[in-house]
Amino acid sequence: MFSLGSWLPALPGLAWGWALLDALLQGLVGACAVSVLCSLLKVYLYIQCVNNPERQAEKEAIAAQWPLLEPLHVLVLTGILALVGSRVAALVVLEFSLRAVSTILSLGKGTHSSQLYLLCQYSLGCGVSCGLSFLLEGAPHRSWNLALAAGLAGLLALHARRLARHVCTLYELHIRARYCGICILLLTAGHGIPHLLRNALALTFAVADLAAVELINRDFLSTGEAVRFWTPLTICYTLLVIYMQEESCQSTGRVLVFRTVVVRMGGLFILLLTVGRWTDILHVFVSLLGELWCLLRSGVLLESCWRQ
Repeated sequence: MFSLGSWLPALPGLAWGWALLDALLQGLVGACAVSVLCSLLKVYLYIQCVNNPERQAEKEAIAAQWPLLEPLHVLVLTGILALVGSRVAALVVLEFSLRAVSTILSLGKGTHSSQLYLLCQYSLGCGVSCGLSFLLEGAPHRSWNLALAAGLAGLLALHARRLARHVCTLYELHIRARYCGICILLLTAGHGIPHLLRNALALTFAVADLAAVELINRDFLSTGEAVRFWTPLTICYTLLVIYMQEESCQSTGRVLVFRTVVVRMGGLFILLLTVGRWTDILHVFVSLLGELWCLLRSGVLLESCWRQ
């Protein structure tokens, strides 16, 4: 595997340093993807509140979010995604994919898709990290490729954040004056943002699922070892999905979301106690922090989704 470090003389700890740099760059790309998702959802929910006079309090709450917290969120999430190992990140991606399919099938029962977009934040970061790890494995100049991807992702996240700030500040004024092309476009086509996000997330998680399966299977030396791992994993995830579907039918709200996060990570913790490694146990706790961090940061948007 060649990267920036392949051009330098072999020094003690140099390979570890470049591996850490690659992990941070992968985490940064994943964190930027989450930032773009939240910014676009913020734009969509704000426009929906503007068009509904009964939701003015929600509109003010969305617009009142501190813009300086966004760089902090990206920085912390980058560190968390860099610390999480590829094995646990792959398991998080597969668990969310199964949960997403179950939720989509139940949309006719009243489940709102916007909430699913917010609940996938950490899983999206893990999915992007897994996809990059798989696609760039063995690639020449891997670190250069990751640096380019991080730069492009950062620019996209920056423009998405500026769009959200522009909408929350000037959207109502501009749609009355009819002179801002961006706001007029959002007025006519803003309802298509969830459709855009759905297609983008479907493609991202399709690649991430393939990468996750490959990253997990490469640790097994025989088919028997793979069966001993996948069988309890499938049973555990199926029971978790059934439990969460029953819970969502009985109650909604922030308490339910945090409880399901703890139950999911607890189930993964118990599973990895039997078939995992000790590093996997540590990464489960890091993943729990990542999930809670994403949910705490998007609390206002989640409440807006629940009230729709």
